[in-house]
Amino acid sequence: MLTNILSISLGAILIENFIFSQFLGICPFMGVSKKMDTAMGMGLAVTFVMGVASMFTWLVNEFLLIPFEIEYMQTVAYILVIAALVQFVEMFLKKSIPSLYQALGIYLPLITTNCAVLGVAVLNTQNGYNFIESVVYGVTGGLGFTLAILLFASVRERTEFAEYPKPFEGFPIALVSAGLIALAFMGFTGLKIW
Repeated sequence: MLTNILSISLGAILIENFIFSQFLGICPFMGVSKKMDTAMGMGLAVTFVMGVASMFTWLVNEFLLIPFEIEYMQTVAYILVIAALVQFVEMFLKKSIPSLYQALGIYLPLITTNCAVLGVAVLNTQNGYNFIESVVYGVTGGLGFTLAILLFASVRERTEFAEYPKPFEGFPIALVSAGLIALAFMGFTGLKIW
């Protein structure tokens, strides 16, 4: 069991990273990664939502969709659960950390439509994970997202002071940087935990 949990964790963080390997959740990744503090806030918010969404979507699937034989409603049910969780996170940040709430801006409600959050819920079901494995995959998938966005934010902060050709200013150099980091993550492809 412990080896399976470790395998799921390392897979979600490094091998099958939602950003660099599966290319899910690119919108907030590109939009909120200009500064380390906003990247950290977004990463933690996504990690929380992915972990809790994995828990609730597993429960909805096992105790509502499968017993009533309405698995075809899976996507709709998962999006409703995720939307409710994001509303909770948004209200919490607005009350307790208004500066982070303002810094995240439009990208905070976009967690609802973040395909990485929906992806983790669907992949939990497709992989046949039990409750514990689903939660572990959700949390570690969020940690992988956080790792990716923090690495990218640190690179973007450094590129502000770097010299490169004029046509690469702004978004193009960000795409090149993201591509190079994704290439580095390809080094984890094929890693297995026995």
